[in-house]
Amino acid sequence: MTFDELKPKVTEIVSTPTILREEKLLKICELLNHSIEYYNWVGFYFANHENQTLHLGPYIGAPTDHTVIPFGKGICGQVAVSNENFVVPDVSAQDNYIACSFTVKSEIVVPLFVNGKNIGQIDIDSHQINPFTSADELFLEYVNQEIAKLF
Repeated sequence: MTFDELKPKVTEIVSTPTILREEKLLKICELLNHSIEYYNWVGFYFANHENQTLHLGPYIGAPTDHTVIPFGKGICGQVAVSNENFVVPDVSAQDNYIACSFTVKSEIVVPLFVNGKNIGQIDIDSHQINPFTSADELFLEYVNQEIAKLF
């Protein structure tokens, strides 16, 4: 399924009044995981600015021990500090990478802004080296703009 075909499906999930926010986030994870071949782990982390930590939210994929990540640590922690997208074509080449699984070869993390504040991020792992393009970034920015409506 193309990104353009997925956009209205994301919007539909976000705008469905009968399901709770956590379920909507999980449904979006499921949609992306099942629709894009190289999205092998899809999840959300949410910021606790007081403690300078990220906390795992809904996700689809292999279980992870990384349920709390300090700001600055790993790719997700770096995005919490930089407020910028981070695309890692090959995780083995990253010094500050938190390994979740030996099957993960690349990662993309896009921050989630609500009223200009970074409240979290969408995190996607792939079992392929270098699958993410600028089209993925633009699509995930769109996803996060829709999700921001839930907060």
